[in-house]
Amino acid sequence: MAPDQFAPGQFAMLYAFGVGEAAISYSGNPASDAPIDHTVRAAGATTTALANLRVGDALAMRGPYGRGWPMAAIAGRDLIIMAGGLGLAPLRPVMMAALLRSAGARRVALLYGTRSPRTLLFASDRHAWAQRGAQLLVTVDRAGPDWTGHVGLVHRLIPRARIDPANAVAFLCGPEVMMRFSAAALVDAGVAPARVWLSLERNMKCAIGHCGHCQFGADFVCRDGPVLRYDRIAARLRVPEL
Repeated sequence: MAPDQFAPGQFAMLYAFGVGEAAISYSGNPASDAPIDHTVRAAGATTTALANLRVGDALAMRGPYGRGWPMAAIAGRDLIIMAGGLGLAPLRPVMMAALLRSAGARRVALLYGTRSPRTLLFASDRHAWAQRGAQLLVTVDRAGPDWTGHVGLVHRLIPRARIDPANAVAFLCGPEVMMRFSAAALVDAGVAPARVWLSLERNMKCAIGHCGHCQFGADFVCRDGPVLRYDRIAARLRVPEL
């Protein structure tokens, strides 16, 4: 597969020359003729170097790697997408694909939480998704008096989602603690554990399951994930050492 032919949920290894390499999810349109988009948060030496690149600068990229979101599973079902912070970036290709009539989703609900209003991502995209029929529910951890939306944890938005839990598929990406609570809340609401999928983040180095840096129990996140089914990993998510 060429670097510009990726499935939603896959990632690439981006290399900043002289600094290092980082695993970054594709966040653009999965159509093969669309530009390649990656969303980078400057959090360390490598991601800061990537974020500071300018037009004309060089970087190296290898990929795509990993197993993406099970897009075929949404046909004929309600799709609930839950994102925390930068976790919306790997789910952006899902939203782009799911809102196409050919994807076959009955209804789409996006539940998105972040720390504050100023850290919300993809404002123009969210407006476009709402225009195309998706239900958007946004919450923040804290906000000033000018914020009129929800305040609180993202999983508390689940009762407001216009979905049929018995016929729903859920895709989650964000901080691990957010996904752990949200997945459990979805199951409590009636979504089958086998139809809940999480995108995990681990320290990926080789991206092909050889180095062992990203081992998560029996799985290597770079090779067997990053998208894994909740019923397979629920017990492991409760183990702090993993």
